Amino acid sequence: MGNHYFDKPDRNSNLEEKLERSHSLILYNDDHNEYNFVIECLIDVCKHTECQAEQCTLIAHHKGKCDVKRGDFTTLDEMRNGLIIKGINAEVVNNN
Repeated sequence: MGNHYFDKPDRNSNLEEKLERSHSLILYNDDHNEYNFVIECLIDVCKHTECQAEQCTLIAHHKGKCDVKRGDFTTLDEMRNGLIIKGINAEVVNNN
């Protein structure tokens, strides 16, 4: 019976992954944008599929807000700016 060596998980890569997903882009419900417009914006700005965009829009409508994307602050802040320019209320929050 020989020695068996197992690779230990790389703790740095796990930490890097957590840091990359440490922020959330939150979409807030409003009374002035149509569903289809919000869906189109999520597809355009956040690169959602049509199904993802529809689900996020419905969640925001019924719950008041929806976590539409997770990632690093810089990327999400650019998306937030893109949504704000289109008249959609969104913010980036830190998950830590």
